[in-house]
Amino acid sequence: MNKILQAEDSLATPSCFSGEKLTEDTIGNKSGQCTVACVYQTKLAGLCRNVTVIWSKNLINHSLSIMVENPNSENHYTCKIDLKPWHFWSKKGFKSFEVDGTRVDVFWDLRSAKLSDGSEPSGDYYVAVVCDEEVVLLLGDCKKEAYRRTKSRPSLIDATLMTKRENVFGKKCYCTRAKFDERRKEHDIVVEHSISGCKDPEMWISIDGIVLIHVTNLQWKFRGNETVLVNRAPVQVFWDVHDWLFGSPGSGHAVFIFKPGALDYGSDDDRDGSAGGAEGESGYYSVQSRAQPVSEFCLFLYAWKVE
Repeated sequence: MNKILQAEDSLATPSCFSGEKLTEDTIGNKSGQCTVACVYQTKLAGLCRNVTVIWSKNLINHSLSIMVENPNSENHYTCKIDLKPWHFWSKKGFKSFEVDGTRVDVFWDLRSAKLSDGSEPSGDYYVAVVCDEEVVLLLGDCKKEAYRRTKSRPSLIDATLMTKRENVFGKKCYCTRAKFDERRKEHDIVVEHSISGCKDPEMWISIDGIVLIHVTNLQWKFRGNETVLVNRAPVQVFWDVHDWLFGSPGSGHAVFIFKPGALDYGSDDDRDGSAGGAEGESGYYSVQSRAQPVSEFCLFLYAWKVE
């Protein structure tokens, strides 16, 4: 079984992201702006490219940016859409830009979109990216309306969601949604903590209302990892909450990484899905049992503590 890392250990990061620096430049700033950045892989303008979709929201503005990778340059192709809350017409529109000399069209309709406290809509909308009369990327649940409006066919290659990076702000509770398997529904993920008062600091991580990870003595276990089972699929969870405990108020964020991956069983006794080992060890807590094929998806959650 994986052991919880002690204070002097570094945060264990999934190997596929071990070379990627988690800096403030890549995740946003401390201005209180909620952002969600999703990286999709699709075929566009003759090449398989990464397409980054960034939703941003603050007190006065809501925007959507689409950035298409340029493999030959650091200057990527970008289309930005301002969804001004006081302009109803801005929530439905059409915009074009060029990628390697090929026209790319973006269609969107967010007039009825369900918007929670975060920046990314949860339903009743679509955003369609069209190239060469194919919908190469389609977001949202209003797919029929999107194909009708774009008058384009589905792409022969489905876009794949590779990573999701989200900034959330809160006092004790931080929420997000993610799919660990494209064939299944989204999961509600909640991180809660109790790090003030006379009691030892604690942290809880729940998925779909079930507490799967409970960390006590958080001041000694502020970095660590566990593996849990969600709908029969193993998910590795990594955390680093150092700045919550030892940084000045509002100066830093905690990092949580959720990565579908294979279980590491310590013994046959652990296969029943119960928590294993003595206190201080990391096991897995089973919602159900038995693993499914692993997804390439990885979720990075940056939780900013506000007073």
